[in-house]
Amino acid sequence: MSELRKDLITGRWIVIDSLKGKNATHFKCEAPYAKTPPECPFCEGNESLSPHEIMAIRGEGSRANEPGWQVRVIPNRYPALKIEQHLVKKGSSIYDYVSGFGAHEIIIDSPDHQKTIKDLSDDQIHQAIAVLQARVEDLYRDQRIRSIVILKNEGPDAGAVFTHPHYQLLATPVITQNLKEHLRGAEGYFKNKERCIYCDIIEEELSGMKRVFYEDDHFVALCPYASRFPFEIWILPKRHESNFFNSRQEGYAFAQVLRQVHTKLSAALENPQFNLMIMTAPNPVRRKGSWQTLSEDFHWHAEIIPVLAKTQSYDRCTGFHINPTSPEEAARFLRETPVLVS
Repeated sequence: MSELRKDLITGRWIVIDSLKGKNATHFKCEAPYAKTPPECPFCEGNESLSPHEIMAIRGEGSRANEPGWQVRVIPNRYPALKIEQHLVKKGSSIYDYVSGFGAHEIIIDSPDHQKTIKDLSDDQIHQAIAVLQARVEDLYRDQRIRSIVILKNEGPDAGAVFTHPHYQLLATPVITQNLKEHLRGAEGYFKNKERCIYCDIIEEELSGMKRVFYEDDHFVALCPYASRFPFEIWILPKRHESNFFNSRQEGYAFAQVLRQVHTKLSAALENPQFNLMIMTAPNPVRRKGSWQTLSEDFHWHAEIIPVLAKTQSYDRCTGFHINPTSPEEAARFLRETPVLVS
C-alpha cells in the first residue's frame, strides 16, 4: 500500500507509492557517457580554452594555466553571478531586487576526462574535497556572501553540459530556498528539544538499520525516511559540525565514503546519472537578526539524487513528490549489492 511520510526537517509530505514497487531492476542508465572531445576546456592540455585558474593543486615545477595539475579551480565562463559586480539591494514597488553579485566557480576534480568519482583514488577525491573546503572558507571571508551551494551534476539528464568530472560552486548574497527550509526545520527542532535534528536522525537510523546501507567510524550513508526520489541518498558525518570547511579532519574519510557510495550506486543501478549536493551552513559571520544556535542546530551533509525517473507533472505543479521506491527497499538493495573497491 502507498503511504504519506513527513520529512522531519522541511515539513514536506512525500508519497511512498509501494503499489508501483519499483526497485533497481526497473531503472537503467539512459545515456552513455560521451567519449573525450578534443576541445574539452576542462582537459589537461586545453587550459587556454578556459578562464585563468583561481587556484590549483599542481606538480612541482608546473606553472599556472598550464598542464601538470591534479585539481583546478576556474571561474565559470558563463557565470550566473559575478564577484566583480557591486552588491545592490533595493525595492521596486512591491518587489525586492538584488544585483547579480556572487561567485560561480568550476572545480575540476581530475585531469582525466573519463574518470568519475568511483574511478578515482581516495587520495584524488580527497584533493578535490580539500580544494572545495578551501574555496568555501575563502569565499566566506567576504561578508557579502550569505550561502554557498556545491553541486556535481553527472550526465546530460542531470544537467551536466560537460562530461568531464567537475563540481560547481555557487556563492550567493542570499540564502537559497532549499537551504532555508533545512535551516528553519533544524532551528525549530533545536528550540523544542535542544538537540540537533540530524544527530537524532543518525542515532535513530543506526538503531534500526532499515535505511542505512553504509557506515564507518566517521560517516553514515542512508536512504532518508521521506525520500523524494528513488534511491535518494544522504551522507552524514557522525561528528556534529555545521560548516563543511570545518570538517577537514574528516576530509579523507569523506572521500572514502563518497567512493564507496558511488561504487555501490554504479553497481546497483548500472552507472546512473546523478546530482550530488553538499549542504553547508550559511556564512558564520554574525548578522542582525541571525539566530544564535546555528552552529549547534545545523549539520552539514551531502545529498545524492540519481536521475532515474522523469519528474511527474504532479511533482512540478505541487512540490508534492511521489516516490515509487521505498527507502527501505532502496537501502536493502544497496546493502546487498557486492562491490570491490581497491
